[in-house]
Amino acid sequence: MTALARETTGGMLLRRLRSPAAWRETVDIFAVLTAASLPWSTSLAGIFNALMLLCMVPFLDVRAFLQSLKRPICAAPIALVLLALVGTLWSDASWGARFYAVNPTIKLLVLPVLLYHFERSPRGRWIFIAFLVSCALLSVMSWLVAFYPNLALKTDPAERGIFVKNYIDQSQEFALCAVALAYPIVMLLREKRYWFAGLLTALALSFFVNMTFVVVSRTALVTVPIMFGVFALLHLKWRSIALISATLLVAAILAWQASPYLRHTAERFSDDYTRYMEKGEPTSAGLRLEFWRKSLGFFAEAPIKGHGTGSTRGLFERVATPAGQYQASAEVIGNPHNQTLNVAVQWGVIGIAVLYAIWILHLRLFRGDGLANWIGLLVVVQNVFTSLFNSHLFDFHEGWMYVIGVGVAGGMVIRGQQAEAKTGEAGS
Repeated sequence: MTALARETTGGMLLRRLRSPAAWRETVDIFAVLTAASLPWSTSLAGIFNALMLLCMVPFLDVRAFLQSLKRPICAAPIALVLLALVGTLWSDASWGARFYAVNPTIKLLVLPVLLYHFERSPRGRWIFIAFLVSCALLSVMSWLVAFYPNLALKTDPAERGIFVKNYIDQSQEFALCAVALAYPIVMLLREKRYWFAGLLTALALSFFVNMTFVVVSRTALVTVPIMFGVFALLHLKWRSIALISATLLVAAILAWQASPYLRHTAERFSDDYTRYMEKGEPTSAGLRLEFWRKSLGFFAEAPIKGHGTGSTRGLFERVATPAGQYQASAEVIGNPHNQTLNVAVQWGVIGIAVLYAIWILHLRLFRGDGLANWIGLLVVVQNVFTSLFNSHLFDFHEGWMYVIGVGVAGGMVIRGQQAEAKTGEAGS
């Protein structure tokens, strides 16, 4: 009996190893694990992502995959990676610094792979649900850490309510989830499914309450209203926009009055700017202004092809004031905290053209209606506007949010377009 069971189990395993459908399901599972682990661990996200890519290999239709790479939405990210590699040839940085600077672009090569896979997989929503649930659990943990700091894996006492990673990454996750839920909530209300809509509303509010009373980044404070504005213009009537805007304004005023932390975070804008302008102190806002001013100068020196991959830190070292002075001008960095300037310094106008082509092409991909279109559009919009203050396409966490979000949502959109085309042909 045991031998028969062993033979049966072995036969089932062998059939699964020979089944393309089983391999595609395994890829989906690792994609779910990648999305679920991203808010918690960079290492786990990297491991699951590598396993996901590995499981695609056995039954990959190479011809169809290569054909898909010719689409502009796939070619543009690949072009930026190739530009980073070619840019090593005219950089004055050490070869170690050059290849280190190529590394943040490599994740963009996964984007065409995800587009290709989820164009064929019906399980794209699994990835979004996994990320949402994972962020909801992280929100709970954030509250626990806020009241019991000893639970935190982080040792920085300044980052209140942060269990892992940092407040910028956490704010990006919570803001994306909270605003993304607006679309299904509105659709459920239109279908009169009030209980489910209420549940999702409570979940969205929980993210906002966490950002109001526990911790939030100033980048999120700026970009959340923009993301809500995009949603309102696309999916609401003017009367609804006016009513919801008034409600949100009242909620914002109440949150402002109730949360000393929120007031302190917002007031630091003007305080940082004043201290930088009057004393040259290296405040958060002041450093960004200093980095941007110097980066514009570097860009003006080599506007066409830039200074080459990995050259940024050497350029800042060249113009830095003596390190002993407590001045913003003494700071040296390899990232000017602006995606456009980060690209412009290294690869000039050529790099800017490729970067903006990526954003524009992906925005155009999500012009339709539906959940996948909304999530994909929101991911791109968030990345574009947060990249005014950070190099989020190249940062690990936010960069992978972009790659996974656009890759999965884009594949779902293309799959839907193909299904509509087939239905139209059948009708004809």
